[in-house]
Amino acid sequence: MTSTSDPRDLRAELETLTTEAFRPDLAEIDRLPTLEIATLMNAEDATVPGAVTRRLPQIAAAIDGIAARMSRGGRLVYAGAGTAGRLGVLDASECPPTFNTAPAQVVGLIAGGPTAMVTSVEGAEDSAELARQDLDALHLTPDDTVVGISASGRTPYAIGAVEHARARGALTIGLACNAHSALAAAADHGIEVVVGPELLTGSTRLKAGTAQKLVLNMLSTITMIRLGKTYGNLMVDVRASNEKLRARSRRIVALATGAPDDEIERALAATDGEVKAAILTIAGGVDGGTAARLLEESGGHLRAALEAAAR
Repeated sequence: MTSTSDPRDLRAELETLTTEAFRPDLAEIDRLPTLEIATLMNAEDATVPGAVTRRLPQIAAAIDGIAARMSRGGRLVYAGAGTAGRLGVLDASECPPTFNTAPAQVVGLIAGGPTAMVTSVEGAEDSAELARQDLDALHLTPDDTVVGISASGRTPYAIGAVEHARARGALTIGLACNAHSALAAAADHGIEVVVGPELLTGSTRLKAGTAQKLVLNMLSTITMIRLGKTYGNLMVDVRASNEKLRARSRRIVALATGAPDDEIERALAATDGEVKAAILTIAGGVDGGTAARLLEESGGHLRAALEAAAR
């Protein structure tokens, strides 16, 4: 059901939000030279990492919760509307090629569905019921994690997603850019990255969007590190789906092993292009079948598999 709040109440609520605050000092920004506007905007953007820094303990706690559940087969689900939803879909869509995750392991839900990625779907963000329907289609389990994303922290779709997921026993995270938000309060882990008023009043695709992107990068990337999707800082689970990624795969094997090109090619051929297994055949001195077995027994953690090969 779509919200039918009095527009005057909504306006009053928005006026209390830091992300919606008006900056009188920028009231004549349109009269400035282009370089000066760019300099101002760059200076504003430079404040975002500091705002994220202040929330690192909460971010780390959320990641540990996500990783624990994903190690048991759970999924990571992002839910948001507008820019927040698009950022969630973006992060989810980049996990399969980067970490070789199955498409269903990291999921991005945007209010209004795929159409809303490129066009506004009127009223979608105001519907908590729509969020419940979208999550029910995924058949949530207690091993899943749902991250509600909303710059304001008041978007009904994001709050509805978190409330519904929590009622189903899933872990919930609320990512907002205002303090004391309803979204953070509704979640097991509230992450409020307060970036302050935007360069353009209320345009939360700017600093708020940048902050959300930084946090989502952390949630997915560090979770994948915890799950053994990397070896050091190498993306050893990269999916070689095009020439660039095939070249990257060969380079990763080279960086991990120091082996010559011909040996790397043989190892990748023997392991169907699987980077982890190729590294294991070279560094562990085992054949492709043994490499696959050791990786399965180690839960996909290459370091553990290498230790097992050395025993």
